[in-house]
Amino acid sequence: MSYQEPLGRAGYIRPFQGRIIAGVCAGVARRWGMAPWLARVLFLLLALLPGPILVIYVLLWIFMPAESEVWRPEPPRI
Repeated sequence: MSYQEPLGRAGYIRPFQGRIIAGVCAGVARRWGMAPWLARVLFLLLALLPGPILVIYVLLWIFMPAESEVWRPEPPRI
């Protein structure tokens, strides 16, 4: 069991498509069913407020598995 597995099971996965820096905003947007641009705008607005949002971003970058690191079952062969 890797340290990234719990976030991967919860649906937080950094996709390869739609990444700008690390794919954190795209992964969060995919998990919550919103557009990636909206997640990025919310992140930028939160970054203007005092708080640890940049630290949270880096932690998510570390702990969110990339799409290639998540095991996906193969589709059944017909």
